[in-house]
Amino acid sequence: MASVVLTPAAAAALERLNNPIHGRVLRLLVRLEAWPRVSGVKSLSGDLAGSYRVRTGDYRVQFQVFEGAVLVEKIGHRDGFYED
Repeated sequence: MASVVLTPAAAAALERLNNPIHGRVLRLLVRLEAWPRVSGVKSLSGDLAGSYRVRTGDYRVQFQVFEGAVLVEKIGHRDGFYED
């Protein structure tokens, strides 16, 4: 089992989500505790190489994995999610 840690930016983004989406993202975060046995995860490339993403509907959760810990970096809608 991995521990899931949210960055301050990801925690703030989670709190801004409306109730149905908030619940779906929370369920994704619980699933990430089973890393690496998590379905639907894709590794990112380019400037985001080393990061992964998992989605629920139109929302994405971007994270990195470090020795038994999953660090959630970003949570948001797919529109413009990879721009920054």
